[in-house]
Amino acid sequence: MTQFILGSQSPRRKEILGYFSLPFQQASPIYDEEALLFNGDPVAYVSELASGKACSLLPQFPDAIILGADTIVFKDGKIYGKPKSKEDAFNAVSELAGSWHSVFTGVSVVQGKSVYTQCEETKVLFTPLTPKEIRHYHNSVHCADKAGGYAIQMGGGLIVERIEGCYYNVMGLPITTVRRLLMKVGIDLWDYLK
Repeated sequence: MTQFILGSQSPRRKEILGYFSLPFQQASPIYDEEALLFNGDPVAYVSELASGKACSLLPQFPDAIILGADTIVFKDGKIYGKPKSKEDAFNAVSELAGSWHSVFTGVSVVQGKSVYTQCEETKVLFTPLTPKEIRHYHNSVHCADKAGGYAIQMGGGLIVERIEGCYYNVMGLPITTVRRLLMKVGIDLWDYLK
């Protein structure tokens, strides 16, 4: 079988892909996310990040199938990426508390010169939160590497009131989108269901 690369060091993406018996290895993309400017379109932005990450690994793995992904949180024209500090995470969750926001994940599958990219959106409603609750949440749940400064899984159940769309998208890898893209390179996740 063709070598399959997950172009991400995210433990959540590794966990989700691990639900299937498809053999893969993880590799860190050589891609400067900061260099891409946000132009107001979250779909275009996150899709460009995902394809950029996947394509950056082509020189290293020219014959492989490479899966790249990127997740952002978006509300009122503003994107929330990975927080740069605990204060940054606190401010993000404070701004999201008690209201709806969208989580966008761009997914890109690259094989040779072929690049297939799609974006998934999930709407998330946060419960109203006090500053004390937000700090307690951040002291209990590791969120430094998560877009918007929060995780939907585990203790995230206390801050997420409702979602519309794919749960795994909020975790960072929408399974149905991944399946659709992998079908384009001849891989059907149904064949790898454990």
